[in-house]
Amino acid sequence: MRVALPHNLDRAEVRRRLSENSHKIAGHIPGGIADITADWKGDDLMQLDITAMGQTLAGQIEVEDDQVVINLDVPMALSFFKSAIESAVRSNGPKLLK
Repeated sequence: MRVALPHNLDRAEVRRRLSENSHKIAGHIPGGIADITADWKGDDLMQLDITAMGQTLAGQIEVEDDQVVINLDVPMALSFFKSAIESAVRSNGPKLLK
C-alpha cells in the first residue's frame, strides 16, 4: 500500500518531526495495540516495523520535497483491514508532521 501525504516543510524539518513523533504511530493503528520500531536508513528513508494483532507490517516513509510517501506491506492475514489501515494513514499521518 502506498500513501502520499503532501507537506510544505523543508526535508530537515520533516525528518525532525518524524523522528520526534514516530512513537505516536502505534496509537493510530486500528485495534489500538501495536508495537513500532522506526529506524532511519538514510537521510530521507525511515524503515518501520509495525506489529499488531500478531502480524508484522514492514514499511518505509520516504521524505520528498513536497510529500512524504508511506509504503506498507500488508500481510495477507491483514488484507481485510487494508482499507482501514489506509484510511488511518491518510487521516492520522499528517499529525506526525505537526
